[in-house]
Amino acid sequence: MDTTLRDGEQTSGVSFSTSEKLAITRLLLQELHVPRIEIASARVSDGERDTVRKVCAWAARTGYLDRIEVLGFLDGGKSVSWIQEVGGRVINLLAKGSEKHCRLQLKQNPEEHFTTIAAEVARVREAGLDVNIYLEDWSNGMKHSRDYVFALMEAIKDLPIKRFMLPDTLGILNPYDTLSYIHTIVKYYPRLHFDFHAHNDYDLATANVFAAIKGGAKGVHCTINGLGERAGNATLSSTVAVIHDQLGDTTDIDESKINKVSHIVESFSGILVPPNKPIIGDSVFTQCAGVHADGDNKSQLYFNELLPERFGREREYALGKTSGKANIKKNLEALGIELSDDDIRKVTDRIISLGDKKEIVTQGDLPFIIADVLKHETLPSNVRVDNYALTLSQGLRPTATVKLVVGEAEFQESAVGDGQFDAFMRAVRSIYTGKLQRSFPTLVNYSVNIPPGGKTDALVHTTITWDFDGNVFKTRGLDPDQTEAAIQATVKMLNLIETLNPQEQASVKQS
Repeated sequence: MDTTLRDGEQTSGVSFSTSEKLAITRLLLQELHVPRIEIASARVSDGERDTVRKVCAWAARTGYLDRIEVLGFLDGGKSVSWIQEVGGRVINLLAKGSEKHCRLQLKQNPEEHFTTIAAEVARVREAGLDVNIYLEDWSNGMKHSRDYVFALMEAIKDLPIKRFMLPDTLGILNPYDTLSYIHTIVKYYPRLHFDFHAHNDYDLATANVFAAIKGGAKGVHCTINGLGERAGNATLSSTVAVIHDQLGDTTDIDESKINKVSHIVESFSGILVPPNKPIIGDSVFTQCAGVHADGDNKSQLYFNELLPERFGREREYALGKTSGKANIKKNLEALGIELSDDDIRKVTDRIISLGDKKEIVTQGDLPFIIADVLKHETLPSNVRVDNYALTLSQGLRPTATVKLVVGEAEFQESAVGDGQFDAFMRAVRSIYTGKLQRSFPTLVNYSVNIPPGGKTDALVHTTITWDFDGNVFKTRGLDPDQTEAAIQATVKMLNLIETLNPQEQASVKQS
């Protein structure tokens, strides 16, 4: 059972609109094929009443109404009436699964509570609804008041309850306890259907789900992206993968739709999925180390059963300072680009250099890097910027101080400009026209392109068009910083004009 729309909405800061609940309901039932979903708590608000009515109306039209469940309370029939009114057919009654909760929260003794449960179940059935029951705080009940738990089960085991749902409400269990507790209660009541409801306070929710199924639980609860109160619930994606791969069981869940649904819910909830979240995180199918890519080329040595294609995803090979040629080759294959071994080496060196500034270079960056490396590989290096300092202050014009080496001569100049790059250019122009007594190109066009991704750390591809004594040409720079990319393009221009004016180049070297 998926409880994203009920327990998941108890995540701090999460509240789904009516249209979002309808959209998620459709995704869960029609795309993922989840057998049951819990969509709300009864009597929460007028807005929730309207939302649940619309969800139930949609489910009734499409044949899914029996899969819709709503949490209800032992409130003398008020929850039952609420669910009837909105068109629901299934109530999940909340009872107390530990003596501490029974006595301290309800101020009832166990016998009184058991009687209240029986009366509420009778009301539910009279209203024509199906009933499941949550034994809230059941895990603490098994740990600290086991006699109470079994007295409760004896009192309700013969009532017309379809499912007995056993929550680890405070997330206190570990897999050993879960296996033991579930096995014990299933052994005593083998005819009953038990669900297990895990919370993730110790990051053990998925492990506890595994143990619960091993112990004999016939159903488990989860949420999309692990949404839920405090540390959340068991994550549907991980739960499904564990059931299929680790337990060898089957479900009707369509794995190929998991990633799509995950990221829609991420958008609606505003709770971002960590990049290393199993199955659904952005980086979990990305190989970073070059040795892994090399191993994948050699009989898929670094694959496991969690193939990304199962979940509507693709394997990626990260480009950064840990990349090797194998990573580069994998990305080139994906883009349909062929390079010689020597060119791959040059591109690899450039990516490693960029990786020191930017953690990950994306596949979308790769064509820009190739163009930058291969188009300018034959440029001379008679001119270089040894150092520069740029300043940007509120209310003051930007300034630049540049140390430029031309041939064997060093020059330093400072300038003020309308922007940092303008200040840099004014300083370089001053060196060329003032100290070197040489002409300087005119900037004709300046364009900036950010490769796909749109992140603030994306590589910036800067193309500048120059006119030097009638020779029009372009140079390019590539860097996470836009100004640095423009400076790279400018240095390439300076080296190009050295080849266009060999006599002046010689005179500079002599000076």
